[in-house]
Order: sequence, then C-alpha cells, then structure tokens
Amino acid sequence: MSDVLDKIINVLKWPAAVLALWTLPATVQSFDYFSFRSIYFLALVGGFFTYFVGAMSMDSGAKTSMQIIAHELTHSFFALLTLHSVKHIRVADDNSGGSMGFVGKGNWLIIIAPYFFPLFCFIYMIGVLIYLRVMPANWMMSLFLGYFTGYHVDTVLSQIHDKQTDLKEVGYPFCCIFLPGANLWVLGSLLAFNSKYWDGLMAYQHLLRKLNIANFDYVLNLLF
Repeated sequence: MSDVLDKIINVLKWPAAVLALWTLPATVQSFDYFSFRSIYFLALVGGFFTYFVGAMSMDSGAKTSMQIIAHELTHSFFALLTLHSVKHIRVADDNSGGSMGFVGKGNWLIIIAPYFFPLFCFIYMIGVLIYLRVMPANWMMSLFLGYFTGYHVDTVLSQIHDKQTDLKEVGYPFCCIFLPGANLWVLGSLLAFNSKYWDGLMAYQHLLRKLNIANFDYVLNLLF
C-alpha cells in the first residue's frame, strides 16, 4: 500500500510546487485579514520572542541536538503518515547531523517535510483541541503557540542551506518554487489558529481559496 501511495505523491510533486507558487500572492494578501491588536496576537509575539531570548542563552550543542531531533522526527512523522514503518532515528555524537530509516522507497514529501511543517506546533494544536473540550480559551495558549512557532522558524532557517542533502535530493529548482509558498501558508495557518483555533484554521483555507479564485480572474482579465 505504501508503494502505491508513494507513486501517487511523487506524481503530485510538481503540481504541488505550482500550487504553492500560485498561492503565494494569496498568502501575502491574507495577512490583511488578521487583527494584530488583540491580546492573543500580542501573546503570540511574546512567546515567539521568548523562544529566541532563551535560545541565545542556550548551550549551542543542546540547541543543535534539539533541532536535529525535531528534523528527524518530522521525517519520521511523514513516513508514518504515508504508511511506512520507521526503523530508526539517530543523531551523530558530534551533532553534525542525524538520520532516520524507514521501510520502502519513500517520497518527496518525507524528504522535504522538515523544511516547512511545524511538527511541535501541530502536536500542540492537537493538545489545544483536547484542552478546549474541558477548559475555556485564554491568552496563555497563544504564548505557548508563539514559543513553538519561534522554535519552528529558527529550526527551518538554520537548516535551509546549500549543503543540505535533502534539498539536493528533491532538487533545488523544486525547493525554490515550493518552499516559500509552503512556509507562508504555514505561517498564515498558525496565525489563523491563534485567532479562532481550528475553526479559524478552516476559515483561513476558505479565504485562501477565495483569494486564489479572485487572482485567477484578475489574471484572465489582464490577458483577455
């Protein structure tokens, strides 16, 4: 089953890149719809900068190890998501890198996932879904989301460089087309979740769809 799923995902590689590129203007436009004066947004920003303040005082070796672990865990999460059994996760003793192994050939989504997908934010968002069933929302939740967002941004920025074998494997042209749009989509989705949680996240995807349609109509009017 995983082999069939891999073939489908690999066929969708360049369509996904084109979609990410096409959605890029819509994600930029979507930031006009957010309220940046709420207590929830201020708490998000506070958590975001709290991470970076803490990271500056953190031991560099420990920080690198955490980023490598997050990187390999994200590979593993997408391997499991696409029905592959994970065999191992390893971090080099000198923190020079890490590796993970899984059963099967794999697909481009497993390889590229750590460069745009915020695994710890996603886990926290699942936790929020459970928390809101028994407790009311409060600004502290935004503070923690901001912290995990900072961790994600720092990890992604530190690992996108020309020596990354993952990026070379999926192809630099593909990365240049796919990653900007994918990362802005993630950022917008996190802002939407911070505003109205899962309902906000769904509303944000609907907004992007409307903006994409409007942009498509605009391009058609220019051409014809």
